[in-house]
Amino acid sequence: MVYMTDEAIERLLKEDVPYIDLTSMVLGIDGQQGIMRFTSREKAVIAGTEAAQRLMTKLGIEVSAQAASGTEVTPGEVFLEARGPASRLHMAWKVCQNILEYSSGIATRTRRLVEKAKAINLRIQIVTTRKIFPGTKELAIQAVIAGGGFPHRLGLSETVLIFAQHLNFIGGLEGLLAQMEALRARASEKKIIVEVADLEQALRLCHAGVDGLQFDKVPPAELAAMATAIRSVNPKVTMIGTGGINEQNVEDYAKAGVDVISTTWVYFGKPVDIGVRITPV
Repeated sequence: MVYMTDEAIERLLKEDVPYIDLTSMVLGIDGQQGIMRFTSREKAVIAGTEAAQRLMTKLGIEVSAQAASGTEVTPGEVFLEARGPASRLHMAWKVCQNILEYSSGIATRTRRLVEKAKAINLRIQIVTTRKIFPGTKELAIQAVIAGGGFPHRLGLSETVLIFAQHLNFIGGLEGLLAQMEALRARASEKKIIVEVADLEQALRLCHAGVDGLQFDKVPPAELAAMATAIRSVNPKVTMIGTGGINEQNVEDYAKAGVDVISTTWVYFGKPVDIGVRITPV
């Protein structure tokens, strides 16, 4: 499970409840006890239940039933249930629903990609880019993992991934090749991965001992031919396909011979339709 600080959980709640729940106060329902149940209106992979549970606990609500992130649910199935004062349940209601709907949407789309890709190649990995809506990384990454994927890069501090924009400052590909040994020594416990534009660049980098190659928006058929040529030079180099990969073309990329498929597609789509019912007890 992705770690979230108490501050992050409280920030989510504070956005929706800056001071009081005015409606509950006006109605005078503070003293009544209630039960809140969450169900999915569609088949889905649920995610975000851990964050929702922590948020409700902070409000003094008892979570009586909870499905773990990554659980597949059917329409109408109760996957989260909580009991407590009616006013507190109403405070938690919409924040938790938003967390669950958006997280479950990401998890469900990720699961679909993983299943389609692994039906072609069991060893292939689906990873997600860092093109995440700012401020939502913990929830997004948790949802990806719940769906069976993995983060490609959690941030710039994590991996060495060299783009054309970097090469502009070191003399292009020739400059990179000239200092490859020095770079490997400087980052001896890290893999060096380079995004390449064509097969010639890829083969030259393979001969120089690069650890991985990333191919952006290369059509699957072309990528398959490149992968075959690269494997003949360096069978162990890691190859990553990225750029425009989605549910419609993921199987073609899985057939192309790459080790990893990197995508942003799972982040942007319809949330899962989740129903919430709050009743007295």
